[in-house]
Amino acid sequence: MSDPAQQIIARGPRAEAEAAAADLERDPILESLTFSIIEEDEARAVWRIDAFPTTREETDALTAFLATRPSLAVTVERLADADWLALALSGLPPVRAGRFFVFGAHDRGRAPRQTINLRIEAGAAFGTGHHGTTVGCLLALDRLLKARRFRNVLDVGTGTGVLALAAARTGAHRTVGTDIDAISVRIARENAKINRVRRPACAFVRADGLSARVVRDTGPYDLVLANILAAPLVRLAPDIRSATRPGGAVVLSGLLRGQARRVLAAYRAQGFALTRRLHRDAWATLTLRRRG
Repeated sequence: MSDPAQQIIARGPRAEAEAAAADLERDPILESLTFSIIEEDEARAVWRIDAFPTTREETDALTAFLATRPSLAVTVERLADADWLALALSGLPPVRAGRFFVFGAHDRGRAPRQTINLRIEAGAAFGTGHHGTTVGCLLALDRLLKARRFRNVLDVGTGTGVLALAAARTGAHRTVGTDIDAISVRIARENAKINRVRRPACAFVRADGLSARVVRDTGPYDLVLANILAAPLVRLAPDIRSATRPGGAVVLSGLLRGQARRVLAAYRAQGFALTRRLHRDAWATLTLRRRG
């Protein structure tokens, strides 16, 4: 029998919460942990980390990790034996990010006519459009599209497929979304059907990094989107450079503001130049251009 699903919540001042989140991302045991950080109470300056361990090892490691941070108040909530993520999302409002309007099935009647409307069902995948990193990427894409169109697009760590689908719906000739998680790939394919985006215009594949054959065969890319975590972004910098055509754009997110300098340094070393930096909540989104 599997362990009951849990949500572990840590609350505290912004500096302590951001420092803990940055350390979580660097922890080798917890690097795959699903978590978010948000400002819970602006008046009281309280920030909150929500973590969702999926294994006993992650739960034990996270509990030990948080025990070393007395400035954070920790609570544990057991999640019901149900599709808890879907239940939580059912109460979320739709999201407007530039020309994009992202919504769930419960808001089908609220989509405006003048926007690019994307119905995204999360299931067990990340990327509903509500997280600061996803919104940041959509806003970055919206800004880039004001100046140019992208023929070939790669979405690394696609999750629900929302970014790949946004690119496909705005004129990309070919979009490839990759994820290391098979469930995410399945959900992204389902979302493609919901939004009537079909192969070969948009393909989703399971891949660790950029080694999949379809990724190699479709490149080089005019635009690479990577909304993952700071450590894999740094590790993938050489591969993302190889996948991006000279003059192409790269949008990076999944990193806290304090991690942006390290990620940016890794990409500058690969010949990228920063063109725009966007902050939303505690998160940063970087738009880069590959020099020749």
